[in-house]
Amino acid sequence: MWITWKLLKQKVNNLMSRTNQLVLVRHGESEFNLKNLFCGWHDAPLSAGGLEEARILAAANLNEANMVFDKVYCSKLCRSRTTVEAILSEMQCSFLPIVSDWRLNERHYGNLTGVNKRVLANQYGEEQVQFWRRNYDGLPPPINESNIYYYQIANNPAFLDVPPNEFPLTESMRMCVDRVAPIWLEIKKEVLMGARILLVVHGTVARALIKHIEGFSEEQIEKVNIPNSVPIVYEFNMKSGQLVGDVKYLGDSQYIEKMKKKVAAIGD
Repeated sequence: MWITWKLLKQKVNNLMSRTNQLVLVRHGESEFNLKNLFCGWHDAPLSAGGLEEARILAAANLNEANMVFDKVYCSKLCRSRTTVEAILSEMQCSFLPIVSDWRLNERHYGNLTGVNKRVLANQYGEEQVQFWRRNYDGLPPPINESNIYYYQIANNPAFLDVPPNEFPLTESMRMCVDRVAPIWLEIKKEVLMGARILLVVHGTVARALIKHIEGFSEEQIEKVNIPNSVPIVYEFNMKSGQLVGDVKYLGDSQYIEKMKKKVAAIGD
């Protein structure tokens, strides 16, 4: 009887200590990243360098870490989807199911969409631009018909499933965090049930997810910077749902820190 109870207790402890991993990746460099333009909901493609990043940074580091996935989530924007396709091709698992969800779209930068960050800083000052970029409640002016990307965004067929009352004209970080909350709960539930998930999203959406995952304060998340194509690995206790161990950034640490600083800066 004692042996049976001991074995049963051991099995319960093993079950409670089971873990599963989730990987978060920001898409490769886009054409707008390359030109230092606010992008948001504009459907800018990857640059040639961004496509290469997805292959030689994201996919290569995932392969080196022996990561295996069951499912992939991305946004409705092509820079997210193209990054997914490049990663899966390099990992020889293009057969995996891909879920594209508008709630994982990048933060909408309103009428700043298409504007060069340095030009804007020269006009309004760096403090104002960083407020729009980084402050938790920083709200850019809403996009209007004078913006050359207004109709491209409004008429993008990829956004047909966005409820009209939820289609943003601008967003703050807070609004973005609220937008991703429901889909994060859906994804986390899958992770805790054993699904190995790869999330390929955008800079601010990655930060919004990190706030939910790591429990950062509003002040803390304002200072987080996510480089393109650097996989971030989270491990969860499948019973408690709590994080286990340290968060892992896959890749060369010096390169990662260098690129974090580049992301934080307004640029040239």
